[in-house]
Amino acid sequence: MDVLGDLAGGFGAALSPENLLFAVIGVTLGTLVGVLPGIGPALTVALLLPLTYNFEPTGAFIMFAGIYYGGMYGGSTTSILLNTPGESASVVTTIEGFQMAKQGRGGAALATAAIGSFVAGTISTLAITFLAPPIAFLARAFQPADYFALMVLAFVSVTALIGRSLLRGMISLFLGLFIGLIGIDNLTGQARFTFGVPQLLNGLDVVVVAVGLFAVGEALYVASRLRHDREDIIPVKGRLLMNGDEFRRSWKPWLRGTALGFPIGALPAGGAEIPTFLSYTLEKRLNPRAPWGRGAIEGVAGPEAANNAAFSGVLVPLLTLGIPTSATAAILLVAFQIYNLQPGPLLFTNSPDLVWALIASLYIGNVMLLVLNLPLIRIWVKILAIPRALLYGAILVFATLGVYSLSNSLIDVFVMYLIGVAGFFMRRYDFPVGPMILGVILGPLMEAQFRRALQISEGDLSVFVTRPISLVILLFAAAALFLPYLPRLLGRGRRLTVGTGSED
Repeated sequence: MDVLGDLAGGFGAALSPENLLFAVIGVTLGTLVGVLPGIGPALTVALLLPLTYNFEPTGAFIMFAGIYYGGMYGGSTTSILLNTPGESASVVTTIEGFQMAKQGRGGAALATAAIGSFVAGTISTLAITFLAPPIAFLARAFQPADYFALMVLAFVSVTALIGRSLLRGMISLFLGLFIGLIGIDNLTGQARFTFGVPQLLNGLDVVVVAVGLFAVGEALYVASRLRHDREDIIPVKGRLLMNGDEFRRSWKPWLRGTALGFPIGALPAGGAEIPTFLSYTLEKRLNPRAPWGRGAIEGVAGPEAANNAAFSGVLVPLLTLGIPTSATAAILLVAFQIYNLQPGPLLFTNSPDLVWALIASLYIGNVMLLVLNLPLIRIWVKILAIPRALLYGAILVFATLGVYSLSNSLIDVFVMYLIGVAGFFMRRYDFPVGPMILGVILGPLMEAQFRRALQISEGDLSVFVTRPISLVILLFAAAALFLPYLPRLLGRGRRLTVGTGSED
């Protein structure tokens, strides 16, 4: 496989004037939504899905990729200047970044975050370029039982590792699986959970669910907090770039953060939260003399690089296996389905022009984002002054018009707001939305692979544990479910042992 030749062809497509315009729109929108607290790339892509039905696929995905990367860049701004992480992966950045901003070093913190994101994004895109094709080739050996096991791993890992409560995560997941079952069963032709409503026979449109969950739910939640949450923006003072000492202290954390973020993000059980915390812990151990808790620049450089590299790594299981491991990746999977494309092993064979143009656009988008972020930091900060009421009111109008335009159906609008109310209560009571949207998207696919596996094995359930690939994946799923709770169980066991010994 001529990777460099394919990549050169991808650059030829990505550098066309039309696709360059899509890239500029994507990275600008992505940075904008990353800067605004509470509006992430998943919400933005979900809102734009109804408007891109008639777009040419390559341009649409270049724009979506720009939004995805731009959101990662812009998310550091609210973490540093507002002490408000826009995404869970940006929580670690607030620890040192906000302290730097209070000391008048906000410009240096934003600069190390932007340059670190550029370094991590470029290196991880190189990794995608050379690793994704062989992974896709190996994945051709997968059979239905293996794909079923892989989806179980995605469900378990996202549910166990996102959010504070496994029970809440499971409730969110099963609610998504229930929504995914609504409609006519393709095998038996029977209607399931339609409650006598003819418009539900074709199931709920995933775009309607995504817009309701992310846009409407978020808007309602923010509206409920307008009188309680007060946000004071710390102005960016002094120079916007790092001095020599700050650059010297940042470049190694950039590389180490990238090395941690990409492989963890590329795992089906990956994500960006774990590598950012690992990067912060690693930098504390390697730089004990840094002013930790008082504005250590290493605590911004490493986690931001790990964050961006992990989100790049998320594209590996999405493109090669068709498995999303984050909310934004799940929305991107919906976009693929809109264009009748199925990410997975055959994507590189059936749609090579699209895949390589998308990968090439990641390189281009990284350069665009660096050019946008460093000189325009003061402008992005002013965007934070937009009144929340106007902003989220506009999001509700945009969401309503977009969903109604899908099929000119008021039922879709009603369902969107119903799911939005459910999304509001999920946010209010700390239920993660990631497992729910994953259940809606992957639930029908998992059911189809489960049935195919049973048809091949003539109803023998042991097919899921007798195939080596599926058995190993299911063991990983079990580990992802129980390992987070192992230290707590071991600690409880030790306390019981000590208590028993003291009584003796």
